[in-house]
Amino acid sequence: MICLVAMAATGFNATAQNNKDAAGKTPATESQVKEARAKEAQKAQAQTQDEQMKAWMTYMTPGPMHEMLAKANGEWTQEVTMWMDPAAPPTKSTATCTNTMILGGRYQQSTSKGDMNGMPFEGTSTVGYDNSKKVFMSTWIDNMGTGIMYTEGTYDEKTKTINFGGECVDPMSGKQMKIRETFKMIDDNNQYMEMFMTQNGKEFKTMEIKFTRKM
Repeated sequence: MICLVAMAATGFNATAQNNKDAAGKTPATESQVKEARAKEAQKAQAQTQDEQMKAWMTYMTPGPMHEMLAKANGEWTQEVTMWMDPAAPPTKSTATCTNTMILGGRYQQSTSKGDMNGMPFEGTSTVGYDNSKKVFMSTWIDNMGTGIMYTEGTYDEKTKTINFGGECVDPMSGKQMKIRETFKMIDDNNQYMEMFMTQNGKEFKTMEIKFTRKM
């Protein structure tokens, strides 16, 4: 009987020893493991949410490119030259535009009024800079059509020019055609825009506008 008790005690001590890890600690219970994993998941989720919030704040906060657009706020006169046919002489007209930063300085809205071939002309553009994509975006609508022109472009600091590219519809064919626009900020009081279209694989100039700030 003494031998049996001794053997039982020895077996108990061995089991207890086996239930300890290499550091001499008793392994965590299943509930403790689940609790630890839950805490790690919560920590990772909180970190992800912080990163998402930081990224969103960076995305939504106006920066240097928006400040550059804001410098053009105010009223401008426009000297417009248009080429309806590359082989024909251009037509000339005048217009005015008013630039305003909207939605907390995130976008510039420009409203133009003038005449085109003896007809009243009105147009509105919206220009913004996407902090995430690192590109400028522009939309244009006017009373000479029923579509929306959309272009994207990057800024060349050396030439102070935004180089836009995109597509618009060709009313004759109903198909999309490539367009290209350069918008140069000469100084705080002068700007210059050129527009080009591509038809049948050939690019030609369709418009230029000289902008002068009203003093």
